[in-house]
Amino acid sequence: MTPRLLRALAPALAIAFLSAPPASTQAPQVTPLVLSDLKLPSGFRIELYAEGLPSARQIAVGAKGTVFVGSRGARNVYALVDRNRDNKADEVKVVATGLTQPSGIAFRNGSLYVAAVTRILRYDNIEDKLDAPPEPVVVYDKLPAGQGHTWKYLGFGPDGLLYVPVGAPCNICERLDEPQFATILRMKPDGTGVEIFAQGVRNTVGFDWHPVTRELWFTDNGRDELGDDVPNDELNVAPKPGLHFGFPYCHQGDVKDPQFGDKKPCSETERPAQFMGPHVAAIGMRFYTGTMFPREYRNAAFIALHGSWNRSQPSGYKVAVAKIEGRKVTSFEPFVDGFLKGIRGTPTASRATGDAMARPSDVAMLTDGSLLISDDQGGRVFRVSYAGK
Repeated sequence: MTPRLLRALAPALAIAFLSAPPASTQAPQVTPLVLSDLKLPSGFRIELYAEGLPSARQIAVGAKGTVFVGSRGARNVYALVDRNRDNKADEVKVVATGLTQPSGIAFRNGSLYVAAVTRILRYDNIEDKLDAPPEPVVVYDKLPAGQGHTWKYLGFGPDGLLYVPVGAPCNICERLDEPQFATILRMKPDGTGVEIFAQGVRNTVGFDWHPVTRELWFTDNGRDELGDDVPNDELNVAPKPGLHFGFPYCHQGDVKDPQFGDKKPCSETERPAQFMGPHVAAIGMRFYTGTMFPREYRNAAFIALHGSWNRSQPSGYKVAVAKIEGRKVTSFEPFVDGFLKGIRGTPTASRATGDAMARPSDVAMLTDGSLLISDDQGGRVFRVSYAGK
C-alpha cells in the first residue's frame, strides 16, 4: 500500500480501530443455545424468532409489522419478514450494508432512520421497498466520531423530536473542547435544531419514554477500573432538559471520581432511579404497553443486561424488568435469566468473560404484545409470549 493511499485511508481506519470494543469482549465461540435452560416467570415462554443476523442490536417495528434490526459490527441493517404470521420470521433481508456501526435505528412515518457513528440516514417508504431499498437521505452528518462508545441508539420522543446519544470517547475523561460528548442530543426529524438534552451521560444505548408521564428514562454504563463492585450501571429519568447525570465527576450518584471528582460534587448531579448492578452493561430498554402480558407488567421497563467483560465474576447476561410508579422504581428483578453458563477462559483477579449462550442487546414489542429480544453474540432475535396461568 502506497504512502499516499495510507494517508487517504487514515481517518476511516482510525474510526474503525478506535471504536472497536476490546478484544476480550468478543467471544471466540458461541455456547450452544438451549432455550429450556432459560428461566422466566410462570406462564411465559421464549422461542427463536429469527437467526442469521450477525451482531444484532437495536430493534424497530414498522407500521406494517416488519421487524428491523441494526448491527454493531456487521455493517448491516436487517429486515425480518413474517409472511404467514406464525410468530417466526420467514426471511431475513439486508436493507442497508457497508455502514459503520449502524446499531441505532428508529421507524417513523414509513421511514427507517439509521445512526452510523457520525451520520443519521433515512430510508423512505422502506417497508414497500425491502427487495430494492432506496438510497438513503442524509439527515445529519456532524456527530463527533471520538474513540469508543461510538455506536448509537435512536428514538422519537412524544415531542416529535429525534433523540440520539453521543457516548464518551474514553473510559474516563473530560472533553470540554467537544460539548456533545457524553450527552443525549435531540433534533427535528430533518436534522435541524440540534441541541443537548442531557449531559454527564457516559454511554447510553437504551432509552424510552414512560407511557403515562411521557418522561425520558435511559440506561447508562458506569466507568471501568474502579473495582468489581463500583460503580453500578444506572437507570435514570430525565423529566426536563438541562440535567447533568454525573460523568466524569460522579458515578451512580454517590461515588466521587478519583480523577475528576473535585470539579463537580455529586450533589450537583442527578441520582439514578435504580442501581442495576456493577458492569452489567445495561443497554436496550422499552416500556411495555401491550395487553398480552399480565396487568402487573403494564408500563414496566424491560431492560437488556448485555453482560460484563471486566469483572472477576461475570454479571448481567439477562433481561430484567423494572416496575415504576411516578419516578420511583418499586421493583427490579430478572425476567429472562439463564443465558450465562459460567466463565470463559482463565479468569484473572479482576477480569473474566462470561460463557453465555446469548447476550441480550435490545428489547421491543410486537403488535400482539409479545416481546422481542435481540442477541448480538448469536445473531438472533427471541420472542417472549404469555400463555396464561
